[in-house]
Amino acid sequence: MDKLKKVLSGQDGNNDDGDILQAANQASTLGWGTRMKGFIACFVLGVLCSILGTCLLWIPRVGLILFAVLYTLGNVASLCSTMFLMGPLNQLKRMCAKERALATAIMLTCLVLTMCSAFWWKNNGLALLFCILQFLAFTWYGLSYIPFARDAVIKAFSVCLK
Repeated sequence: MDKLKKVLSGQDGNNDDGDILQAANQASTLGWGTRMKGFIACFVLGVLCSILGTCLLWIPRVGLILFAVLYTLGNVASLCSTMFLMGPLNQLKRMCAKERALATAIMLTCLVLTMCSAFWWKNNGLALLFCILQFLAFTWYGLSYIPFARDAVIKAFSVCLK
């Protein structure tokens, strides 16, 4: 930590970038207990936002907009909660992995389109559609972390459709 303070204040004569990144990484690491608390806090906040958004859905005129915004914020908070467990860089790498890239792209696109349809386009039907697509993409993304879960879901749906 002292080395990082020296480097940031310009007192250290050694400007090795590897040392700076290593010192910054060591200074920003969290203990396991802190990581769990951050994960639980973000996840609970995400779930509460989603539930509150669902409860506010039935308010006339502004209910659907409130639902779309709170549901989207809830999904973002839930997604950010996992960054406490594995770190932001590792989370981004896993989100862009081959087996999750499509689900991640659809999920992030639907997050943005939900907000656009609620505020910019003011189209409640599109906002609701993008919330549904958000849910499906987020579920598919989450299933990618469980071994063989996607295969089981595909098999279950194929049996139901026969």
